[in-house]
Amino acid sequence: MGAFAPAVGVIGLALVIGTTLVLSGPVGKALAEWIRGWSKTDEQWMAMKAAKHGVVLGGESERLLAEIDELRRRLSEVEERLDFTERLLAKGREGERLAQPR
Repeated sequence: MGAFAPAVGVIGLALVIGTTLVLSGPVGKALAEWIRGWSKTDEQWMAMKAAKHGVVLGGESERLLAEIDELRRRLSEVEERLDFTERLLAKGREGERLAQPR
């Protein structure tokens, strides 16, 4: 077993170098394009599943994001108004508690 160790090391090194050379060439580029195609297929699959449930993906995403931002802004305004109203109600109760008994 010890006699084969240098041969195994040289073969392993040759495989690593060969694989590096092959993947850095046109075969590697073709493989990368093929793998990139998977993500496009996933996007198409997700769009198809979303359309099945009535959700539109694609060009309307910017409009939807703008609408979400508008809704977030309006929600924060409503939260501020609610906080203000709660403070006013708490002041009114505080005055009742501090009043002298009759």
